Amino acid sequence: MPPLSRRAFALALPTLVAAPGAAAAADIRPRTGAARRVTEMRGVWLATVSNRDWPSRPGLPAAAQRKELIAHLDRAARDRLNTVVFQVRPTADALWPSPYEPWSECLTGTQGRSPGWDPLGTAVREAHARGLELHAWFNPYRIAVHTDPGRLAAWHPARRHPHWVVRYGDGLYYNPGLPEVRAFVRRAILDAVARYPVDAVHFDDYFYPYPVAGQTFDDDDAYDRHGGGFPGRAAWRRANIDALIRETAAAIRRVRPGTRFGISPFGVWRNASADPRGSDTRARVQSYDDLYADTLGWVRRNWIDYVVPQLYWHIGAADADYATLVAWWADAAKGSGTHLYIGEALYRAGAAGQPSAWQDPVELSRHLTLAAGHPQVRGHVFFAATEVAADPIGAMSRVISDHYGRSAKPPR
Repeated sequence: MPPLSRRAFALALPTLVAAPGAAAAADIRPRTGAARRVTEMRGVWLATVSNRDWPSRPGLPAAAQRKELIAHLDRAARDRLNTVVFQVRPTADALWPSPYEPWSECLTGTQGRSPGWDPLGTAVREAHARGLELHAWFNPYRIAVHTDPGRLAAWHPARRHPHWVVRYGDGLYYNPGLPEVRAFVRRAILDAVARYPVDAVHFDDYFYPYPVAGQTFDDDDAYDRHGGGFPGRAAWRRANIDALIRETAAAIRRVRPGTRFGISPFGVWRNASADPRGSDTRARVQSYDDLYADTLGWVRRNWIDYVVPQLYWHIGAADADYATLVAWWADAAKGSGTHLYIGEALYRAGAAGQPSAWQDPVELSRHLTLAAGHPQVRGHVFFAATEVAADPIGAMSRVISDHYGRSAKPPR
């Protein structure tokens, strides 16, 4: 989903270089704004973990935090976007007065300290006032981006239930293999859904954590207790995540009918070398095998309302070509009831160390032109709000001028 949520997984990807087909892809011409659909997803992620996009730093006065939040909403409306995906539960904490979890430390610098206002309630109200949808973005299992439980708020559920917690890599995680953890996560999320008229509940790509070389996610006890009847640990882990998705979807429908449920997974389900149904890619991470997230299954079974695969590669990339993956996901969504939007790596445009394709301000506009050739693609979501505002090489401005010449309503 950050420096953590999205960029952390990017570090797991091999360095990508332009393939021979990249030059041909450069000839793709954009549609004019007038020619584009009048109904399509035009979204932006607004990340709060580690103060990635908002607030600019912890400890700002409430009025300053609110002003910064409103500025992001104003910018989205001005750029003719129609949806803000707001991260409201970044690390098993909350950006609303939750009875289940402490206030997020991204607000005050101290987890559990009230900021003196209600960011989620304000975001929903002000987004709707501007004609924007507000999708509430929750990370289900990440507890902390450090490994010290003593730094958590004194009443944090992870401290009250230490057997729920797994230390792995540089973080702390709830154990997805425990049914009581899954039930707790669901309650924490549904509290926000019950309180606020959010347009959707949104998960990103973090289920079981991304692999860390030389380390093992220690869920032996949970597997011994709950893994009977499965052919192996991988199948059991996937069943745990499947249950989270099914149960969350059903609970959202029960608590607030009409609120959608969307997921933004890592962009590669499986490589074709691992499964003939997979994509013609050579990614080192595969969501099915490494995160235990059967994202293709969720789409085909209509368990979720929309999917936003993070296609954070350029057109012609050697190991994972954006064009190849758009076509694969369009085929995956064909005939299903799941809307397909594409997650776009705006944060890579003009960034140091990125392949040369990302130094071209037209690359992102080419993505939208290419995706428009697939009727299953119903729009795009951009990572992230900081880059939408700063737009260092004008990539977002080019998208707006080429494709967003008129306003559009989000798909329903």
